[in-house]
Amino acid sequence: MTVLFDNRYEGQFDEEFFQMIEKIALLSLEYEDFDTDCEISVSLVDNNEIKDINSRFRNIDSATDVLSFPQLTFEEDEICDVNENDEIILGDIIISVERAMEQAKEYGHSLKREIAFLTAHSMLHLLGYDHMVKEEEEVMFKKQKEILNIAGIPRE
Repeated sequence: MTVLFDNRYEGQFDEEFFQMIEKIALLSLEYEDFDTDCEISVSLVDNNEIKDINSRFRNIDSATDVLSFPQLTFEEDEICDVNENDEIILGDIIISVERAMEQAKEYGHSLKREIAFLTAHSMLHLLGYDHMVKEEEEVMFKKQKEILNIAGIPRE
């Protein structure tokens, strides 16, 4: 798996922070038995940038915590885009670090745990899951919780 990072947030993060995101992405793939080589991109942004992206692509004029842009539909006979390494391009994850900090404080846990949660959540979107109806939400939230528990980052 290739993870392309683009830190457009004003803060700097250490290598361990990026390794944690990559670990959660990989565990999400393993949890779903997705064993095809793939590429994802992860962008770290502020509330203003994610609000702009949310407005442009979803017609929602507000900041959010994370946006997922899957490249696969998981339909039969789908032709996938691949990168120069013949890895399937799974999609893009955009995380508002600013919103993640707010939510970490609100929920009483660390920024690391919140970013891990948002990464698992977004990876499941890239893998075809959604939470538009209650039953889908329950499935998705159960999977997120299990992935974070496997990673050793449970809810505090």
